[in-house]
Amino acid sequence: MFLSVRHDTDMSKRALKIDDLAEEFLRCPDRHGTGSEKWDRYLDRSSSTGKEILPLWVADMDFQSPDVVLDAIRRRTDHGVFGYTHDTPEFAQSLTNHLHEQHNWQINPSWVIGVPGIVTGLSITARLLSQPGDGILTLSPIYPPFLFLPKLAERKSVPVPMHADASAQRWTIDWEALEAAMTPDVKIFWLCHPHNPTGAVFTRSELLRIAELCERHQVTVVSDEIWDDLILDDDVQHIPFASLDHPAAQRSITFVAASKTWNIAGLGCAAAIVPNEHLRKQWRQAGGGLVPMVNPLGYAASEAAWKDGDPWRKKLLDVLHYNKQMAVDAVEKIQDVSCIPPQATYLLWVDCTEWITHRPPGQNHPQKTCEAAGIGLSNGADFGSPNFLRLNFGCPPALLQEGLKRLQNAFE
Repeated sequence: MFLSVRHDTDMSKRALKIDDLAEEFLRCPDRHGTGSEKWDRYLDRSSSTGKEILPLWVADMDFQSPDVVLDAIRRRTDHGVFGYTHDTPEFAQSLTNHLHEQHNWQINPSWVIGVPGIVTGLSITARLLSQPGDGILTLSPIYPPFLFLPKLAERKSVPVPMHADASAQRWTIDWEALEAAMTPDVKIFWLCHPHNPTGAVFTRSELLRIAELCERHQVTVVSDEIWDDLILDDDVQHIPFASLDHPAAQRSITFVAASKTWNIAGLGCAAAIVPNEHLRKQWRQAGGGLVPMVNPLGYAASEAAWKDGDPWRKKLLDVLHYNKQMAVDAVEKIQDVSCIPPQATYLLWVDCTEWITHRPPGQNHPQKTCEAAGIGLSNGADFGSPNFLRLNFGCPPALLQEGLKRLQNAFE
């Protein structure tokens, strides 16, 4: 069963028309009853109008994965044996080729280590690169595990707020605050690049400045680059932190995955890129026996995505361009609500600060207000910014259009 909604004709007036988008992205499988975290959140709830709450929150898309990925999974299941795993022969090489082709970054395949997800990988780096009581620096707002994982590892989370530069229409780093936060007990900088939830893509000069600060204060950069293949602005380039010609880059650790781009997050497969041989040898020990092996279907899907998935990715980017503009236009029409258009990802970071200040106490909770209107978004408080909401526009345009109508109704 596929979900589909009729489009309003005025959407075709945009620079990128609905007719320009691949048919496979105009509908999506019905995810009800599939154990979907995204769709099951509101399974037994409805809006004040009695309608089902549309889930546009957690960061997976509603599109079916590409045929090249599904075919690779079928071939693997046809083998019929799913025993304990280690990295397959093609895993590191397919990623190596992909990074060189897409980001002009030449790595040694021996640097690649399969991990069952980037959150797991971050937890390993906390134990590998620091001691209990040490600090882990990050830029906020930020993907929630960056804030709660340090405590679970008996470390301290040290968030440094970013600034919204309205004139430049991008999120920027407070360099004085960043350096001030690099006290002697801070050992790691968890960098999210491209940035979730703001969608910011850091420039080469910004990355070099981070590298200089971290080198000066002997802080190791761990860069989560899971969104590297979803750059939305034509004049923006993703530069892997570890590709910089800088000592801090050479001793950094990078995480990447095919999961966001090709919508295979549930298969639990990512890659750590660790140039330092000593750290690679200590990797499994740092996991403390708590880290499971990677799912064999995750290996198969990731290899296929990196090797043969780029044509599908380019069609996806057309849809995300279209959806991004639709979402930004809708938010601009809402009084006291604003956003800075994301340069990457399929996430829109929505500022409700003015709306909150103009509402009476008890009626100024943006997430609850949206749910009452039939749209479920991520609560900014989870990211360290309670006045914000995160909207996921990785869905068919018609579904997004309906969600945006409900968003406007919620605030108006």
